[in-house]
Amino acid sequence: MRILIVEDDAALASFIRKGLEAEHHAVDVANEGNQGRSMAMEFDYDLVVLDLNLPGMDGLSVLKSLRQRKANLPVMILTARGRVEDRVQCLDSGADDYLVKPFSYLELSARARALLRRSHLPSESVLTVRDLCLDRVERRVARAGRHIELTTKEFALLEYLMRNAGRRLTRAMIIEHVWNLTFDSTTNVVDVYINYLRRKVDDGFSPSLIHTVRGVGYQMSPDGASA
Repeated sequence: MRILIVEDDAALASFIRKGLEAEHHAVDVANEGNQGRSMAMEFDYDLVVLDLNLPGMDGLSVLKSLRQRKANLPVMILTARGRVEDRVQCLDSGADDYLVKPFSYLELSARARALLRRSHLPSESVLTVRDLCLDRVERRVARAGRHIELTTKEFALLEYLMRNAGRRLTRAMIIEHVWNLTFDSTTNVVDVYINYLRRKVDDGFSPSLIHTVRGVGYQMSPDGASA
């Protein structure tokens, strides 16, 4: 799952990020309200963890803006404001959960899992391209009924390809989504991991699903042929 943390306390954001990444989530961080809103609007996140006291646009304004465009995106408020009035205002404005600082990371993790479970219908949590299946919640991959063992990055890369099946993806798009990095034309990390995936997902199966699009990048083709 991909999670966005909008939090201006760098140390706290890093702490939460490391915890969620250890649970195999892809995590982005924004330290300012306008940046968080822009990222949440531009990318497909499964959960947003949102502080209220943010520089630029405050968290409540970010929440209201998100609800106008992404009504079903789960949002967990994480704030030092513990008044009942603040809780009610945020929940009435569309927040799905509200956790007060200081907090236990174990509780935050459990609440995040609960939101992710509730927000994903079976058809959304299991991605299928021909005979290849990826369970985003259970983190399992199989092709033609045969289990495929993947590393965390291989899983994230395959999930991104499958969510965009039939679409041409540039190396820049892939590295920014899967590695949360700005694309460097001198790196071959995308090509290396595509080769890893091909050995596990395509070798010994027919048809091949992962294709190179010359001059562009890569594409997962449901019909077994690149467009």
